[in-house]
Order: sequence, then C-alpha cells, then structure tokens
Amino acid sequence: MKTETTQPVSILIAALGGEGGGVLSNWLVESAMTAGFPVQSTSIPGVAQRTGATTYYLEIYPVPIEELEGLEPVLTLTPGPGEIDLMIASELLEAGRAMQNGFISPDRTALIASTHRFYAVAEKTVTGDGRYQAESIIRASEELAQKSLLRDYRFLAEQSGSIINAVLLGAIAASEKLPFGREMLEQTIQKCGIAVEENLKGFSAGFHAVLESPPPSIPSEPAAEPLRETQSTRRLATSLLEQVRQDFPEELQELTGKGVLRTIDFQDLRYGKLYLKRLATILNMEKKDSSKQGFPLTIKVASNLAMWMAYEDVVRVADLKTRSERISKIRDEVHARKDDLVEIVDYLKPGIEELCALLPHFIAKPLLNWASRNKRLERFHFGMHLRTTSITGFLLVRFLAMLRPWRRLSYRFTLEQSLIERWLDLVLRGAAQNHELALEIIECSKLLKGYGETHRRGLGNFQILLDHVIEPGLGTSRPGELVKAICSAREHVLANPEPVWLKEKMNDADETQTLQIQSS
Repeated sequence: MKTETTQPVSILIAALGGEGGGVLSNWLVESAMTAGFPVQSTSIPGVAQRTGATTYYLEIYPVPIEELEGLEPVLTLTPGPGEIDLMIASELLEAGRAMQNGFISPDRTALIASTHRFYAVAEKTVTGDGRYQAESIIRASEELAQKSLLRDYRFLAEQSGSIINAVLLGAIAASEKLPFGREMLEQTIQKCGIAVEENLKGFSAGFHAVLESPPPSIPSEPAAEPLRETQSTRRLATSLLEQVRQDFPEELQELTGKGVLRTIDFQDLRYGKLYLKRLATILNMEKKDSSKQGFPLTIKVASNLAMWMAYEDVVRVADLKTRSERISKIRDEVHARKDDLVEIVDYLKPGIEELCALLPHFIAKPLLNWASRNKRLERFHFGMHLRTTSITGFLLVRFLAMLRPWRRLSYRFTLEQSLIERWLDLVLRGAAQNHELALEIIECSKLLKGYGETHRRGLGNFQILLDHVIEPGLGTSRPGELVKAICSAREHVLANPEPVWLKEKMNDADETQTLQIQSS
C-alpha cells in the first residue's frame, strides 16, 4: 500500500454543552485504537448561553499500525475547510454553521445532523421572530454534502432511552466512512460499561434510521412551552372563566380563558379581572362594527395583551425556576432515574435595571437616570451561580418569587401598565379610522420581549414608534399612509433593533415626513 498517498479520515463533531460530545469523540478514538489504526483528537470548548457548540476534531489514518512498518503518519490538530470526510452535528443550526464555514463539500463530506432545534441566543434576543429557517439549512445540506443524513436523532434517543450521541454513533457506522465496522463500535460501548443496554438500543436506532428512514420533510422545531397553572390558579380563575363563557363569543372563549389563566398565574385574581376589562373594550368596539366578522382585532389583542401583562421580571423568572414541574422536566431530559441526584445550577447576572424594576417609582426613576447619565446600565452587573436544588439556593430564589404582592408597587409594574393603557387607547383610535391601522398598532406590541438589555432595546423602539409615528399620524386624515409608515418603521426595527438607529431616522422628521418613511 502506498501510504504516502493515503489520506486520513477527518471527522468534525459539533455538540451542544451537556450533550456528551466528548463521549462520542472518545468512543470513536477508542474504537480506532482497538481496531489498530492511528488516531488523533482535539477539542475546542464552546461558549456559554447557546452561542456555539463545543467542537471535536479527529483524524483516523486508515492503514493499520502493523502495516506501517514503524512509520508514523502526521495528523493535523485542526479542521480545514473542504477537508472534512464526516461532519456530525447534534443540532440543526450547528450543521448550518458548518456549511457556512466551508466544512461541507459535495466531493467528500457525509453530513450527519439531528433536525431538532435549540434556539441560539441570537435568535432569542432579536426584536420579533429571529428564528433561522430550518428548511433552508436542510435544502442547503442536500446540495452541499456528498451524503446528507439528516434525521431527528434526539427523538430516536428519547424512544430508545439512550443519549443522542449513541444514536449519532449508529448513524456514523451506517455512513460507511470509517475504516472499521459496526461491530467494533458496539464493542466499545460494551467496554465502556455505562448504560450499555440503552446505548446499544440507541446505536441500533441511529444505524437503521440512516439505512431505512426517509430524509426529513419538516424539521422538528422546539415546542412552545405550555403554561402549567397551579391548582390554586385554576381555583381562583373559576369565576372569571365562567364570566368568559357568558360574556365572550364562542370563538373567543378558549383564547380568552388562556389569557385569564396566564394573568392570574402571573399576579392575582384582580389582575385577571383587569385583563378581561381591557379586552372587553376592544370586543365592545368590534361588536358595533357590523362590517367585520369573527372579531379579528379582539383575537389579536387577547393574545398580545396576555403575553404583555405577564411580562418577564425577576419575580416571574424566580417563580418559574422554583416550580416542581421544572425540576421534573429537567430530570426527564437528562434521563435521571428515581434514585439519582440531579444538581441544577442557574447562572444569573442581575444589574441596576433588575434592582430598579422592584423598587418604587420615586426611588427607581432617579437611580436609573443617574445610571444612564454615567453609563452604568451596561457596566454594573454581578454574576451569580445559584444551585437551585440546594436548600439555600432554592430558598433564595423562592424568596424573590414571594415578592409577587410587592410587584404592584414596583417601578416596572407602573411603567408596563401605563404603556398598556396607552397602546390600547391607540388601538381604539386607530380602529375608528381604519381596521388595518388598528392591526398594525396591535402588532407593534411584539417589539416588547424579554428583560434586561433585550427589553430595554424593544422598549426604546416601541416608545419611539408611539411618539414619532403612531400618535402624530392619528392626528391626520391619511390612515392608509399611516399603515404603510408603521409597517415600514416596524420592518426597519426588525432588521436593525438598536434604538439609536430609529432615533436618528426620526430625529429630523416632522409629522408630515413621519408618514413617508421609505425603506433604505
């Protein structure tokens, strides 16, 4: 054999934190060594908060050591674009990153990736819907890879009771890119001695999925987290749910009922009553307009209003983190047995804004103004690592959750309620002029999301739109132009969410110019 012309099998693995990518890498290294092939592996740690995966790079020289006659191949430490034989990604976006970085080539690369999604930070923090199009990644994989072996490997792992890396190892065996076969990989799993039966089942599921299952047509997106109300929430809501059945049309009852449960779960029964009172103003307005059927404005407001009224703050986050169903869900995700101990560490980074959100308005407002003048909003933060499965960690977070009654006196609560009332008033004024105008004003509330920097950005954009586009425009007799102006401004914000950009756009505009915003 002419070893000087033999190329190593290059394998690049991109795994999310906590998914055991190192286990998959070790299985491959151990199998190659047992089979008698030279192998080398390196790893590059990822970064926190789902901004990138940990990558593992392996090279296996496909000539047995005994045939090299004392020679040693030179293996590289880092992957090179266009030089990857086998790319494995434990989540779909990581496959997209690999394609973007040039690691997938149609002449040699087999791509194995799971089609499920875990949203990245960049997708969560943008204004509006920042999700990457999973269908585009799948189509690109079919064009760029020599073999596109995309399946929902996470689902197969759940079905078999194993970890996703065992399933991916089975898919690797079926790819026929390794210089050794399935038996050697199964032998390595057995030699490891940890969850052998489950991992062999997962291995078999991944192997047969590649050989027998069709490619995915629709990728599996993360399911929306359902609202799981406590029993006390449902008991409190009984009277209001009955009111919904009596006062709201049948097509609105299910959605409105969910809004009632969410707002009561967030605060209290009085807050749920306020939700219904606010929604009833929109419903009564639509009932008077016989030209519209199906109450489209009320449906939109019911959803957006419930989400807005149950905004994220320190109290809400603390409440959700200490609920028993969260612990149960995490135990299910890590496949913990009944007698296994699971430790959960929550990473928090509170700052001046989070502190002021809980303080009364007369204290919080001057403090925030001082912090803004001295550029302390972004700089003054302190990191916390709380073990919420320990007694002290749980009690500390639970104490924050118990501040719910205090929330009504807080600066953030006062600010949110004032904005909600202003927004609803503008919706009513817009509906009096034009139905499409009211819908555009309703959609603007989606600019508000999250907390901290994300919320501050969205709030700045939202207030600028109210002050410079919507309110000045409602004073004119050109609702059609105002609809276009709001839509154009909102699209600009979604493309560039920084409030500084929108302020510059509006700075020199008078009321007439505001109505003529053009896309740049």
